[in-house]
Order: sequence, then C-alpha cells, then structure tokens
Amino acid sequence: MSDDESSGWELATRAIRSGHDRTAEGEHSEPIFATSSFVFRSAAEAASRFSGDVPGNIYSRFTNPTVRMFEQRLASLEGGESCVATASGMAAILAVCLGLLKSGDHIVSSRSIFGSTTLLFNKYLSRVGLETSYVSLVDLAAWDRAIRPETRLLFLETPSNPLTEVADIRALADLAHARNCLLAVDNCFCTPVLQQPLALGADLVIHSATKYLDGQGRCVGGAVVGDRETVGEEVFGVLRTAGPTMSPFNAWVFLKGLETLDLRMHAHSRNAAALATWLESEPGVERVYYPGLRSHSQYDLASRQQRAPGGIVAFDVEGGRQAAWKLIDSTRMLSITANLGDTKTTVTHPATTTHARLSPAEKAASGIGDGLIRLAVGLEDPADIQADLQRGFDQL
Repeated sequence: MSDDESSGWELATRAIRSGHDRTAEGEHSEPIFATSSFVFRSAAEAASRFSGDVPGNIYSRFTNPTVRMFEQRLASLEGGESCVATASGMAAILAVCLGLLKSGDHIVSSRSIFGSTTLLFNKYLSRVGLETSYVSLVDLAAWDRAIRPETRLLFLETPSNPLTEVADIRALADLAHARNCLLAVDNCFCTPVLQQPLALGADLVIHSATKYLDGQGRCVGGAVVGDRETVGEEVFGVLRTAGPTMSPFNAWVFLKGLETLDLRMHAHSRNAAALATWLESEPGVERVYYPGLRSHSQYDLASRQQRAPGGIVAFDVEGGRQAAWKLIDSTRMLSITANLGDTKTTVTHPATTTHARLSPAEKAASGIGDGLIRLAVGLEDPADIQADLQRGFDQL
C-alpha cells in the first residue's frame, strides 16, 4: 500500500491497512518472511544493494519485509518519516544514544523513568563518556537550568512510570530546539492512539513494543520513530552494524497487535478511570495517581495533550511494604508481574521490582515509596478487577 494512498486514512484504518504491499501470492494477512538472507538475480544486483545505490533486501539483521511492514505502519501511526524496529525497548534507547551521541555529550533526563533506563545511563553509557543529569519531569525551569553547551539530548517518559506524571511535550520541544538539543519521548504508556509526541514538536519517539503495541504479552521488541536522517540513517546505522534486531515473527505479532490498538487503548482507559475513581474513595488508600482524575496535578495538561488518560493506575496504601505485599498477595485473578500493556490486568510493587535496582535516594527522589502499588489495568470487566482488589483491602 503506497504512502500516498494511506496518508489520508484515519488512525484506526492505518493501524490495520498501512505498510502491507501484497506479494505475487495475493495474501490477505501479512506474511512472515522467515529467512536470514535474500537471493540476488546477479552479482551486479548484489553489489548495487550492498552499496545502497538500489534499495532492497540484503540480510535480515537490517532488512526484512515483515519487520519493514511493522516499521512503516508504526511510522504512519506516529506521523514520522522513518521507523527502526529493535529487539527490545531498551535496545531502542541504546540505539538512539549510540547513533546520535558521542563521548563528551550530555543528556538531561527526567528523574521519573524506567529503572533499567537509569542504569543504562548511569552504569553503561557513562563508561563511554556520556554524562546524564536528572530533573523533575514537570519542572520546566529545572530542565532549562540543567542544559549545558554539551547537552545534546533531552529524554523523558510521559506519563511517567509509575506515578503517571505528565510532561508538557510542546514546551520541552521548544526548549530543546532553542538550546540545540533533540527531544526524545518514550510513548509506551499512551501509544500513538492517545498521544503523538512528534506532532507536539518532539524529534524522536521511543517504544517498548512489548507493551501495548503487542497488547497480549507475547513478544519482546522496541522501536524508534522520527525523520529520515536522524532515525532512517543514524539510528538505522546502529541496527545495521550492531544488530539489536527484531525478529520477523515478533514483527508479525506486533502487526497483529496494531490492528486492535485503537480499540484496546480506549477500553484500557475506560477501565482504568473506573478503578481510579473507586480507589480514591477506598479506606487505606493514601493517594491515587491517574491523569484522568481531577486530583491529578497535571489533569488539565493531560486532557489537552492526550486523547484519553491511559491504562496505568498507581496508588499508595497505608502501612508501607508489608501492607502493599499483603494486598497484592491476597488477589486471586490479577497477574503479579512487572509487565504491562496486556489484556490481563497486572499488579506490581515498583520499589522491589521495576525500580528495585535504584538506590534508596534515587527511589525517594522519584517518589517510589514502599507503599506504592502499580496497576496496568486490562480488559477484564472492571467490576471483577475491583472485586479482586477488594479482597486485598479486606486483609489490611
């Protein structure tokens, strides 16, 4: 399907139809190209492919038709010119840093990011001369103060994990560009259905496709979306050389996930909103974190920037870790796992799982307390999710 044909379609249609050019077999569903290499009709054709003079498949480390379908479809949904699919969400972040930064460069990052991303910045990228400073996600002045002459990248997740803080993407994009920096936004929690950072001025969108893009917890993958030069050449160059590659099978699973993404993200949001409202009135809950609640400090911003609040709800319970663990262990239906974006509701204790490797000071700075519980609200009937949680509250 040509870009010209699909460019006028609505998002839900592009999520189903874009990126698929049918083969001579006339297949209806997208095929899986389970091959490591591709055959050339002549030595001259092989040479032209390897030199880049003629586009086409070479080797599945960096050119595979199924992976390309996923890349083109996600780029269409995010409004980007180019997409590079990777083996995981963390591989996507690494590819961005390796492709766009050099020793001596500086990153300004939100403090409220995934624990593994913090470790990547602090432990591994620091070894190659990249320094990272951390600021409050929602304090624009703090971002401005942290930028240095050598700063090249501003990095954030919005909404944040797990406290669902919301950054003003347009304001940060204006700041980044005024200071000659790139803005990278992890759009994992919202997906392009609920939020489109590129349209708000961001330069790069990063995904863990493992989460909502798949939607059923089946495969691991990641992606970077942006323009043809920054992503299509520089980030792609890392993939071609270093090989953090998405498998064709995983790409096919993600393609199938994208077909229902629009339906699922709005359903996740409806269920999460119902549970967040109930949790606010539940005895033993100290605070609920959800952008769809008027009590959320960035409620107005989230209402303008996102089409819906999303499926992540976090809340603090009285009694610290002992109470949080007791509540989690008392549930019978919910899945105790750190993954999110699944049709099945998952529950986790961030302080001892997703953010366990952070120091006590880092946890405190990020607002990760011992009584914090994160729900990734699935597609079950919200009454059943509520009843399962009530079992836990009854034990406190």
